[in-house]
Amino acid sequence: MIKVINISRIVRVSFYFILIVFLASCIYIYSEVAIEVINQKKLLPIYCVARNDNKIAITFDAAWGNDDTKDLLKILKQYKAKATFFLVGFWVERYPNDVLEICKEGHEIGSHSDKHLHMSKLSETAIVEDIKSCEEKISKLIGKRPVVFRAPYGDYNNTLIETLTSLGYYVIQWDVDSLDWKDLPEDDIAQRVLRRVKSGSIILFHNNAKNTKYALPKILGELSKRGYQFVTVSELIYKNNYYIDHQGIQRKLENTVK
Repeated sequence: MIKVINISRIVRVSFYFILIVFLASCIYIYSEVAIEVINQKKLLPIYCVARNDNKIAITFDAAWGNDDTKDLLKILKQYKAKATFFLVGFWVERYPNDVLEICKEGHEIGSHSDKHLHMSKLSETAIVEDIKSCEEKISKLIGKRPVVFRAPYGDYNNTLIETLTSLGYYVIQWDVDSLDWKDLPEDDIAQRVLRRVKSGSIILFHNNAKNTKYALPKILGELSKRGYQFVTVSELIYKNNYYIDHQGIQRKLENTVK
């Protein structure tokens, strides 16, 4: 008995088989590309922290001058505010008494690099040398090393973040820029900050900007009325079981096993 072969059916089956193989290959290739993209994603520092307890961090970058540091410390004390001062290595060398006074008042010392360079342009070796130099100057003076770091000019890349993390630092940015370095009028500085602050914010000031010491009382006074608490960066951030989202917001991992 001769069997009749259905050619059209064979063609259809072959077509669907080839189509399935093709789609499977596409999915595999896409997955590989997606994994590669994830592995190469841009790392971010901590811009702010997701929390709802009204804690915020006042921060000052100190590199070029020192005329107003004592006034800032008096204002912070008046409003019972703790802050974090990110210090450049050569600033620490020039003003050791002020560094000690900052610590005495209960504020945090962070690293702002040793020479205030564009860190994204440096090799890993150069980054380590710079950070270690600043770290040594700070620890020799106050007896402990800094654990938070802010890049000069806010300039960072993956190499910088990976290197600093391996050295035991939390890399910090900001979500509220006072723009005090532009010598804005004090009211403009104050309104700019007050419009942008939220729970978990990290606010950027500079210790020697022209009008910072005049704007600061207005800012601290109003934020105190709103119920905000002023803590150091180390007190604001999560130390373990966290991730940083695509906006630079540090978020706590839920349901993590301790």
